[in-house]
Amino acid sequence: MKTIEVPGPYHFDLVLDRLSLDPLHAVDKKLRSIKVPLIIKSNPIVAEVTGIGTIKEPQFTIAGVEEKYEEIAMKRIKEIFHWEKSLEEIHQHFQKTTLKQLFDAHYGTPIVLDFAPYHCLLKCIVHQQLNLAFAHTLTKRFVTTFGFEKDGVWFYPSPEKVSSLQVEELRELQFSTRKAEYVIGIASEIAEGKLDLDSLREKTDEEIMEELIKLRGVGPWTVQNFLLFGLGRANLFPTKDIGLQNALKKYFGLNEKPSQTEMESMIEDWNPYLSYASLYLWRSIEP
Repeated sequence: MKTIEVPGPYHFDLVLDRLSLDPLHAVDKKLRSIKVPLIIKSNPIVAEVTGIGTIKEPQFTIAGVEEKYEEIAMKRIKEIFHWEKSLEEIHQHFQKTTLKQLFDAHYGTPIVLDFAPYHCLLKCIVHQQLNLAFAHTLTKRFVTTFGFEKDGVWFYPSPEKVSSLQVEELRELQFSTRKAEYVIGIASEIAEGKLDLDSLREKTDEEIMEELIKLRGVGPWTVQNFLLFGLGRANLFPTKDIGLQNALKKYFGLNEKPSQTEMESMIEDWNPYLSYASLYLWRSIEP
């Protein structure tokens, strides 16, 4: 077991609260822990992350990782949970904006990444044009049908596995024909080496948008969400996201959802941390 201290503020209980919305996540709020599925050198590893500190003095234990995998696992876990940088600078930035009350309410909430960029991209495709509850249900069906379980944690099926599926197999889970084709097609691109998600980390947002938008079924909304929750880019605000539009309507007491022009005006002062504005607005309307 390894113990690590990270810069505060960091509200791990709010992190677990959001992660628990996804039925695939092995969250224990009482123990303040989550089991994280990692693939390291083709081996499935389950790391259990437990919060033992406070919001101002965050501290965590990481268990379940063999010593030979520890360095790689710790690097990824730090990246997933945003442990490398204090959120205080971001919080202070929003104290001078119209989102001050929102950032006070969600003080210390980090952007937590999906456990692998591959998971994130597939999830973005599955979630397109679905309400959150059914999106999670459909993703759970997909993973529990074609993935595998270890130590109480579900792992996504590999790109090779997904690329070998037939559209009819996904249709049986209530995928639309097109969505099934998109998921299989993207997995095939990865399995065949035509798409290297790891290499995207070194590219700009614009370069990634240009590369991914060529994939069938991938639009700007999908790429923006991948950049945010797959790679942790800090300055994204998907203005066409219905959830964000509804959150803005609720937060500002508007009679109707804001137009694209109105949103562009609203978000000017939130740069360069638009991703945090997006996250906190989503949180304001989530269960």
